[in-house]
Amino acid sequence: MAELHQTPTTLCCCRKALPVSGGVGDSSRPSGGPSGSPSLACCPLVDVASASNFGCFQLRHFHLDLRLNFAVKEMSGWLVLDLVPVQPGVQTLILDSHPSLLIHAIDCKVPGSGQDEPVSLTYRVDPFTDYGSSLNISLPAAAVKPGRLIHITVRYTTTDGPAIWWLDSELTCGQSRPLVFTQGHSVCNRSFFPCFDTPAVKSTYTATVRVPDGVTVLMSASRSSYSKHDRVFQFSMEFPVPSYLVALVAGDLQHIDVGPRSRVWAEPCLLSCAVKKLGGSVERWLGMAEELFGTYLWGRCDIVFLPPSFPIVAMENPCLTFIIASILESSEFLLIDVIHEIAHGWFGNAVTNATWEEMWLSEGLATYAQRRITTEAYSEAFTCLETVFRLDALHRQLRLLGDNNPVSKLQVKFEPGVNPSTLMNLFTYEKGFCFVSYLSQLCGDVKRFDCFLRDYISEFKFKSVVAQDLIDYFLGYFPELKDAAVGQREGLEFDRWLNGSGPPPYEPDLSAGGALVQPVQELCELWGGSKPPDLQAVSTFDLSTWSTFQTVLFLDRMLDHSPLAHDVMVSLSGCYSALFDGLNAEVQIRWLQMVVRNTFYPDMPQVRAFLHKHTSRMYTVPLYEDLVAGVMKCVAVEIFYETQRRLHPNLRRTLQQILFQTSTSVTNQNGPALSLIPPSPSTSPSPSPQPPQPASGTTAAAMALRDVNVSA
Repeated sequence: MAELHQTPTTLCCCRKALPVSGGVGDSSRPSGGPSGSPSLACCPLVDVASASNFGCFQLRHFHLDLRLNFAVKEMSGWLVLDLVPVQPGVQTLILDSHPSLLIHAIDCKVPGSGQDEPVSLTYRVDPFTDYGSSLNISLPAAAVKPGRLIHITVRYTTTDGPAIWWLDSELTCGQSRPLVFTQGHSVCNRSFFPCFDTPAVKSTYTATVRVPDGVTVLMSASRSSYSKHDRVFQFSMEFPVPSYLVALVAGDLQHIDVGPRSRVWAEPCLLSCAVKKLGGSVERWLGMAEELFGTYLWGRCDIVFLPPSFPIVAMENPCLTFIIASILESSEFLLIDVIHEIAHGWFGNAVTNATWEEMWLSEGLATYAQRRITTEAYSEAFTCLETVFRLDALHRQLRLLGDNNPVSKLQVKFEPGVNPSTLMNLFTYEKGFCFVSYLSQLCGDVKRFDCFLRDYISEFKFKSVVAQDLIDYFLGYFPELKDAAVGQREGLEFDRWLNGSGPPPYEPDLSAGGALVQPVQELCELWGGSKPPDLQAVSTFDLSTWSTFQTVLFLDRMLDHSPLAHDVMVSLSGCYSALFDGLNAEVQIRWLQMVVRNTFYPDMPQVRAFLHKHTSRMYTVPLYEDLVAGVMKCVAVEIFYETQRRLHPNLRRTLQQILFQTSTSVTNQNGPALSLIPPSPSTSPSPSPQPPQPASGTTAAAMALRDVNVSA
């Protein structure tokens, strides 16, 4: 595997000049560093996570025609790519693929050439990394000319690939019919269809999906239709998107409209609960976002709630956000999750990071936008409380890793072989958020910065960008800041922000949340001693009136103090155990982590009950890891054997590896559990593991990346 290298000292890495293909911004723009730092020579953008030769072609459109077979858990059909070569002498088309894709035939047709029948093409599949392969297609020299459109058709069948999750009926919420969904982020969709699997390439797409009777299909598309007689769904995405944002779900799904451009989809048994939780809020949040950042570009803003087997918390598929149903328990976390995904409609979906090394361009900006929306829709105090909660988790992770760990950089350079999904961590979100907040502070007026972001979206919409694009546009928008050389301020240099490891050089003022945060800190101080506190003093804090974010902040900070004295745990349990048991899962899992880390046997029945009830990765993995790290491994094994039939096979394998310390490779391994909204610190690491040490060998360095991933 690959070793991490230091990124260049100038802001813009020479590997990130703008590509020929895929809607990345104007390649004539300079790639020099900010405020007069030297320019670098332009060269084609390289995405080391893609095996494809996407720079040789313009992808105008693609079409999928698929038949879903639930009995054998396969999708079969064909893909048609509308390609225009942009370089002379191109003889090979290289697409990202996956060993789980069975390629049957490939042919080529040139419109307007007088060619009646497609020409069959030869191809071969080569290894690339452990998360994909390369599909090399030989093109007919006479047909391939720069600027001439060609149609490439690939006939294939999916098997057990990491993008496609087949759920037997017992793994769905209703437990009556099977369901299938796809999850493409970051580099999984190459096992859904052969593609240029890089965020640098965007195109429109259409799809035809044939299904058995009684199955409803949804896709991340702006238009759809259904022929009941043929049981065929048709989809059209009229706006260009990268491959990872193409998503599909099919099963027993129903909907209720919750606004003029949004509806909630779910299994029938979940639908009324989901609608009740969201009410008319989606349209309100969309309206707030439009006031801040400009018109919502995607038309529809629908939400589908998926069973607990969904491997992450939420995914911002355009027009159709995927969210795990487990989060419905917590209204505040649900609110944040949905607003974050709405924010991606501008930051991440409309304007996208061109490589996975700069994920912060999507996640950091979306987190900033999410907090601007919550400030306007609710209050600055609420937003500051949620931010304190997240930044606490960021510093907790830094204490585990050490300030010099390279994954704490905003721009993490990696080599072929390292799965980009392993770089999803809190730095992507929270350090990125702090940098965007710093840019806002530089311009002196948050409303003025809102205008900048609105114009940034207008300038780069439906394109993919690198960090230099954002920096150049910012300094051009505020020429007085460029003249003041703000990018070179000592200790706050833009280069340090992007290429320096460690904590954010600047954090925003969160004092507006003081009235909500201060009681939490005072209660933590009461319980932080070696002896139980005075119960009369404790009684002045009524946790039943606290918000969820206050309660989880309290529990996270108490987890930082664990293990506690036994008498303190006894008193804590006596005061709060019954209360926490009646609250949502975000509160419960933190309390139960305290129970496990403090080996507090009287409350162990609650741990057992929780793991019998919850079968999602976000609520099982942290508790199993804590059980195994302590002296309760036998309890964990017993619970696992009692519940394994209700766990998705991928989660089952993950838990087996935790319980039995196995490293057996699996067929459908979707990588580490990651969160595409800011990862929940319920998965905060236990105090026993040591921080990964910098590695000199390539394998050890790659493993360090995996070890520090924040699970969700």
